[in-house]
Amino acid sequence: METQAKLSAEERKNVTIDAVIVLAGQQNPSEITTAAIAKHMGVTQGALFRHYATKEALWEAVMEWVSTRLLDRLDRAAQDIPSPIAAMKAMFISHIEFVIDHPGVPRMMFGELQRSGSTPAKRMAHTLIKNYRKRLHSLIEEGKSCGELSPALDTESAAILFIGMVQGLVMQSLLSGDVEHMREAGLSLFVIYQHGIAATS
Repeated sequence: METQAKLSAEERKNVTIDAVIVLAGQQNPSEITTAAIAKHMGVTQGALFRHYATKEALWEAVMEWVSTRLLDRLDRAAQDIPSPIAAMKAMFISHIEFVIDHPGVPRMMFGELQRSGSTPAKRMAHTLIKNYRKRLHSLIEEGKSCGELSPALDTESAAILFIGMVQGLVMQSLLSGDVEHMREAGLSLFVIYQHGIAATS
């Protein structure tokens, strides 16, 4: 309580988001209550609602945090790498590391995307995937132009498969309870992907 009192409003918001992500890694995100979040943080529910008027607003803030952090991490991973396929590999590995660091994130993503109807958090999740695909489209087109990737490659399909590989690895890791295994499995998987999209000599 004393530590929380010393934090700025922005810092308290970030601590709240961290608490939700940690709890999402331990239980079904849909079952996380504001009482549980407040208890995890060591504050009252009243203190929690001073920053987020509703649970829906908090979930939207969490998804915005995920979108900003993940895309920034992908951009930094691919930065200054001249080879498009090498940049894609760096993004792939970086995404896996992001999930390993924050295992609650994919649980929240899957949960939001499965919800019926439209919510701010669900729209944010869709926007994240859309922006992710844009980055991949750019690299794939660049790879086709420079001769690294097959000129006949379907850009949209290649981007969907890229994201689908990460999602598949994540799903299997959640089922097995071993997120660390994604590192080794991911590298082998990307080799197969690369062979499939590379230009033939």
